[in-house]
Amino acid sequence: MSNNQQTADRRVLQLLSQTFRDEKAASTEIINLSAIMHLPKGTEHFMADIHGEYEAFIHILKNASGRIRRKAEEALQGELGDDEMRELCTLIYYPQEKLKLIADEADEAFYRTMLTRLVRVLRTVTSKYTRSRVRKALPRAYAYIIEELLHEHTSEGSRAVYYDAIIDAVISTGQAEDCIVAIAEVIQALSVDRLHILGDIYDRGPGAHIIMDKLLTMTNWDIQWGNHDALWMGAAAGNDCCIADVLRMSLRFGNMATLEDGYGISLLPLATFAMETYGDDPCLCFEPQTGRSGIALDEKTFRLMARMHKAITVIELKLQAAILARHPEWRMDDRLVLPRIDYGRGVYVVDGVDYEMRDTHLPTIDPADPNRLTPEEEELVQKLHHSFRISEKLQRHISAIFSHGCMYKITNGNLLFHASIPLNDDGTLKEVLVGDRRYSGRELMHEVGMMMRSAFNHDVPREQRAYARDFFWFLWSGPDSPLFDKSRMTTFERYFLSDKEMTHEEKGAYFRLRNQAEVCDRILDAFGVKGEKRHIINGHVPVRATRGESPVRADGRLMIIDGGFSRAYHHTTGIAGYTLVFHSRGFDLVQHEPFGTAREAVEQGTDIASSIQIVEHTKHRLLVRDTDKGRALQGQIDELRQLLAAYRSGEMHK
Repeated sequence: MSNNQQTADRRVLQLLSQTFRDEKAASTEIINLSAIMHLPKGTEHFMADIHGEYEAFIHILKNASGRIRRKAEEALQGELGDDEMRELCTLIYYPQEKLKLIADEADEAFYRTMLTRLVRVLRTVTSKYTRSRVRKALPRAYAYIIEELLHEHTSEGSRAVYYDAIIDAVISTGQAEDCIVAIAEVIQALSVDRLHILGDIYDRGPGAHIIMDKLLTMTNWDIQWGNHDALWMGAAAGNDCCIADVLRMSLRFGNMATLEDGYGISLLPLATFAMETYGDDPCLCFEPQTGRSGIALDEKTFRLMARMHKAITVIELKLQAAILARHPEWRMDDRLVLPRIDYGRGVYVVDGVDYEMRDTHLPTIDPADPNRLTPEEEELVQKLHHSFRISEKLQRHISAIFSHGCMYKITNGNLLFHASIPLNDDGTLKEVLVGDRRYSGRELMHEVGMMMRSAFNHDVPREQRAYARDFFWFLWSGPDSPLFDKSRMTTFERYFLSDKEMTHEEKGAYFRLRNQAEVCDRILDAFGVKGEKRHIINGHVPVRATRGESPVRADGRLMIIDGGFSRAYHHTTGIAGYTLVFHSRGFDLVQHEPFGTAREAVEQGTDIASSIQIVEHTKHRLLVRDTDKGRALQGQIDELRQLLAAYRSGEMHK
């Protein structure tokens, strides 16, 4: 061993000795960590592409993709019929709402029965945790009571009398309902050890801000950023093109709730501009897709949104020309669309071919300089920029996405990312320009993440910060972006052209090749993912279950869990999303049917109808020692054993 290594080891032992000051303390910690290593592996919960569907998201959190019902069935061993089990599970998912609904019917017998059943369920849920971990999860007001109930059994003679006395006291003092709520919330909290979100919290649905509020109450979660997240991150950074695209996406689905109610973004300037500019224009090509989003609008609001939609789309097309003029290195000249319109003939011209336009009423475009914003448009852009930049709640939510996230994550033999690892046509890793250098694979994902962060870091040079702000729009729509990875984003073509072939967006090589096991192995090798059973877990592209598409591909190496969480996708996928559960017995893929409302769940006891596909189960139960956490704990144990030896040899003084 080198002198440098010996010095480093000595420093580690000195630091450890400050916490574990003698042989007994070091030995106790070794015993504690060794015991944890033999507990069952914690349950990991994977979700992707939530797209603002907050009620479905929160309900799936509450039922842990059906894990809580299965734990309840395990705990009560067939004692309850289906109706009673549904009532118990509803009480666990929505304890306050359910208790309020049945307040007139609840009596002492009801409270006694439910408290006893809930304790039994909690006992099963907590069986994989140390008492210390459970104790930390208990609410302070009821920690002692719940802990006593957990570790006493009704079938043990005098101990049963003690157990019953606790239940009697809880009921007689009027604490039954609060205690039920407390136990239910602990069951929810401990049914999943960690939540992984594979991107796209934002856009389409009405409650991205509610989802973020919920996540901020949790601790064990992470996110791998999606293209829609990056768009909102860019908007929060002050990228005007991203701001326009955020508004366009929101108006496209008739969803203003996140902007106005969630983040206090004033849309009055846009509405005023749209009415003044397009007041006589029906804007038929820009009507909100409320049939897909499920959002109800009256006719007046519907028409106003269509005009606002057109106004911000034209502005966005001008802004993207400005950003592309600053970055010719992105080679996206085909997105300079406004100069290709023959304004006299009302056609779009590409390579000498005329394409019919569905809408030629463009009063804010000067044919001599089509990419120039009018003074009124410039003023509007400034006002919108200001609204996004000063929204404290938006900035706080984006900060949380940064602190809990990155472009990719490697955990327990699984490589998580939202969309793509750019590939060449032969399946090799593709180099992509970030700043003034090219990167591929793991290095690319790291550099992209660092570039995104630098847009918010004030110690970064101003020029680099400006580039980073622009880069968010490249991530949203650039052909080599690992969050997009298509030939082009045909925003203009979808709105303005009749020829549907012009709206085609050719997917990158990753999406064409990812079903091949050897391609997935190459990516996993490049990221250093180890293990006999290793996987790539993706979202981004909805799995069309009605067409027979499978979410499990490449001989089990790839799992795609975007099954269409968003209502806007339900007609395409035929389902309402996949979630993935990785527990101590292996992987369960859960396919969900559309969710109604939380109110229906409480009043009618409805749950999300789900079916489970066992993807991969192990013969032997996975323990903590088999996980990344276990390997880290083993390192701590090894260091503590060195400390213990140093104490015993006298090398380290007590």
